[in-house]
Amino acid sequence: MALLSVIVPCYNEEENVHYFYEELMKNEQFFKEKQLDVEIIYIDDGSTDDTVAEVKKLREKDKRIKMVSFSRNFGKESAIYAGFKKAQGDYVVMMDADLQDPPSLLPEMFSYLEQGYDSVATRRVTRKGEPAIRSFFARAFYKIMNKISKTDIVDGARDYRLMKRKVVDAILSMGEYNRFSKGIFGWVGYETKWIEYENVERAHGETKWSFWKLFLYSIEGITAFSTAPLAVASIMGVLFCILAFILIVFILIRSLVWTDPVGGWPSLVCIISMVSGVQLFCLGIVGQYLSKTYLEVKKRPIYLVKEEI
Repeated sequence: MALLSVIVPCYNEEENVHYFYEELMKNEQFFKEKQLDVEIIYIDDGSTDDTVAEVKKLREKDKRIKMVSFSRNFGKESAIYAGFKKAQGDYVVMMDADLQDPPSLLPEMFSYLEQGYDSVATRRVTRKGEPAIRSFFARAFYKIMNKISKTDIVDGARDYRLMKRKVVDAILSMGEYNRFSKGIFGWVGYETKWIEYENVERAHGETKWSFWKLFLYSIEGITAFSTAPLAVASIMGVLFCILAFILIVFILIRSLVWTDPVGGWPSLVCIISMVSGVQLFCLGIVGQYLSKTYLEVKKRPIYLVKEEI
């Protein structure tokens, strides 16, 4: 029998642990028909509630459940990587514990693997229940990423994916510290089938992703899969050098014709302020890439395990 590994990253999801398990087990008959053994790997990302205790309760009922608990909160990307490291399955699927990734799609997803696809990915076609401003910036991010990066990142893409073993091994071969899974999934390639579905709101609790966290996550994605911002900084530098030369010529001509040494100081202050702002902006871009390089060369572990079952 083939083995299916179900990876479930969790951070303060004590209310959803049991509900997720119950929804997943509605596919029990499907697992039997396809002769699939199942292992369910809960990755506790340093939760401060009773997530670990709830997983242990489930473990007493079903020995197919496994758990890896981090020593602190390392972030979802670290949890995804840890899940892939621990998964032993011939097939691996990654799903959120909040049930925004419907387990009911698994039979359909598996059917596409049988047709020859290497992975099956999901994307939301609506953002029902999400703040309008967040939806706007999310769509803008995907548009920008696909213009400045060679990696294909689909608008509305979820981390909910079913993959064959070779795809998982390819992902694990990318041991970088600064991880952006949506980009990694696209970078490794392989033949992928996309499934669209309506947005599903969380079963219980509130999202842990604030606007600020999503903004920082978007910067992580841009710096991980594109060097276009560095090119923008260089181009802006060249343009302002040209502009400065033009202004010098203009001021010389103006001084010779009108001989006014005092006039124009407000515009000069504005120009100096603007140029200084552009310089700091470009320096910030370079600083972002430098900081990522700094974190990579230190070779710190992506996560630390506190407890494992």
